[in-house]
Amino acid sequence: MTVPLQPPRRLLEITVDGEAVRVPEGSTILDACTATGTGVPTLCYGDTLTPKNACRVCVVEVEGSRTLVPACSRKAEAGMVVGTSTERAEHSRKVVLELLASSVDLSTTPRAAEWIEEYGARPERFGPDAATVEQPVKVDNDLYVRDYNKCILCYKCVDACGDQWQNSFAIAVAGRGFDATISTEHDAPLTDSACVYCGNCVEVCPTGALSFKSEFDMRTAGTWNEAEQTRTTTICSYCGVGCNLTLHVQENRIVKVTSPHDNPVTHGNLCIKGRFGFQHVQNVASDG
Repeated sequence: MTVPLQPPRRLLEITVDGEAVRVPEGSTILDACTATGTGVPTLCYGDTLTPKNACRVCVVEVEGSRTLVPACSRKAEAGMVVGTSTERAEHSRKVVLELLASSVDLSTTPRAAEWIEEYGARPERFGPDAATVEQPVKVDNDLYVRDYNKCILCYKCVDACGDQWQNSFAIAVAGRGFDATISTEHDAPLTDSACVYCGNCVEVCPTGALSFKSEFDMRTAGTWNEAEQTRTTTICSYCGVGCNLTLHVQENRIVKVTSPHDNPVTHGNLCIKGRFGFQHVQNVASDG
């Protein structure tokens, strides 16, 4: 396979927390932070999607800028001086985490509890009457579950379903303010929508609002344990495209399937067969 070469890009030098770093032109501040090993929390950022700047958890301070800027989308500029852990940036992250955690269930959001502790966020200060997005869990098919109690409206699922990847346009944002939610047209069940069950929305969801039915059932039963799971990357056998699958296995059973985001064939995306068509493996194992 011939891999097309990208045109060369000149290097820009910027300063991150007092450390000079050179990154290719077109890189973001987040790229520069990653290059220096500086940890900046992100929620709505997706490495296979165009940033939406929705959550504002990754804001940093840039010298000369009146406002804090989102590191995930702001392009690096030569001579830029960035502060990731200034008092202003950390206070902003603390408030954002408090607002999110007081209105949304972040229990299955990776590192959320760690960040809340790190920034001293206190979601409970808004009191028991804080407005929440609480709504019933939607289980209308056997493949994946929608629990919008955990949705932070990052729009990643909408983008993955829309013109950035799948072009199915099965879901969009409905309502405004605290009534805003991700929904199918006329709030119809997924089985009556344009959904093709590729699961690419599940792949990019950062909070667990969208999850495999198998994972949802195991979490409900208290048997889900990522520490015991192994991950094996293989090639999908359903067709000749060559999509890479990462099999998540617990107790000798496949519990879910993902795809490497850096794979040049899939970029993390799969079809319904690759994502959910693994039950025959379990049946063969059971028969054997």
